[in-house]
Order: sequence, then structure tokens, then C-alpha cells
Amino acid sequence: MNTRAMKRAGPFIGVMLIAACASGPKPLDWQLEAKGAMERSVTAYMEGNSRIEQAELANVRSQLARTGRVDLIANAELLHCAARVASLVFEPCVGFETLWRDAPEIQRAYADYLRGQLPSQSIALLPEQQRAVAAGDASAIQSIVDPLSQLVAAGVLLQTGKASPAVIRQAIDTASSQGWRRPLLAWLGVQAQRAEQAGSADEAARLRRRIALTQGATTPVKESQ
Repeated sequence: MNTRAMKRAGPFIGVMLIAACASGPKPLDWQLEAKGAMERSVTAYMEGNSRIEQAELANVRSQLARTGRVDLIANAELLHCAARVASLVFEPCVGFETLWRDAPEIQRAYADYLRGQLPSQSIALLPEQQRAVAAGDASAIQSIVDPLSQLVAAGVLLQTGKASPAVIRQAIDTASSQGWRRPLLAWLGVQAQRAEQAGSADEAARLRRRIALTQGATTPVKESQ
């Protein structure tokens, strides 16, 4: 995942990366290490490599803990959880929840967004491109350029029961174009399930073949729904 995409992944997730890349004084070693490890962690997760993802995430947490800054640590935890929402793994964002009391309001709002439970009065705290999705406008996903942010938005819409067939197709195309096996398998699974429920046996069979092709000869990626 490139740095530009990572910066756009959320309203504050890019703080750490911006600090490391900004012009001015040379970035400190911990900033560069945390930035690189976070990028590698998210990429590994999206590609289906949990072992590398966990190792890099542990490195990120270690580097940021040295600062004693809740906002930076919360950034990393939210990005970690955003990758899961993009891959349809809907579970508590445990790492962030331990920081909830001390995290800025804008970060708590983004955490609620990831859970699909953002109060309407907090929508204004989200980045502009995500506000319409948070308000339930599924068509707004087309205006989100960054692939990770787009997949997160699609995951939020699915959680709230507002993911149209067009949203699912867009998520599949986005994951496929990025080479992100984990979210691709998850979204193909959703599409196949809907085809089966609609009685489209041929379409469901085609999608199951694509899922098998995506898995290849490797062990199927876990944690997808």
C-alpha cells in the first residue's frame, strides 16, 4: 500500500505518516520505523498473510508506545481495525477500546463509523468523502478514490444493511485491482451467497469457481465472512 493511500485511509490515521514524511527536520528513526511497519502490516493483512501482519503490528505498537501519545497509538489501532472492516471481519476494535477514554472525539467518531453505529450528530467529524456513506447514501461510495477507504465504506454499508449489488461489485473490483486477496474472497463470498439466495445457481457456481481460483493452491484465508 503506498503512502498516499495510507494517508487517505481515515481522518487522523495519516497523522503519524505525515509526521514522518513532512518537510523540515529529518524524521526520527522511530517515526520512519513505525510508518514502514504500519504500511507493511496493513498490506500483509489485505494480502492474507496474518503472520507478517501481526509481527509488523507488534513493531508499530512498540515504536509508538515509546512516545506515550494516545492519539498516535489510537491511529494505528484504528487503521488495524479499518483493514478488517474492509475485509468484512466485524469484531470489536479491542486495541482502540482500551484507549477510548483518552482518545480525541474525532477518533471515537471514526471508531463508531467502523462499527456502523455512528450517531447522526457525529457525522460531521468524519472526512468529507465518508460523511454521505455514514448517512446511508450507498451511491456516495463512487466518489471515494482511495481503495482502502472505499472498501471500508462498503463494509460499513454492509453492516448497516445498505450495501446494494452495485456496492458489492465495486468492492470486488477494487479488491481485485489492488491484488488484495483477503477482502476479495470476503466480498466474492457475499456476492455468491446473494446469488444462491436469489436462486441464480449458475451465477453462484461461477462465483464459487472464482473464489477457488483466487485461493489458488494456498490455504484459504480465514476470518472472512
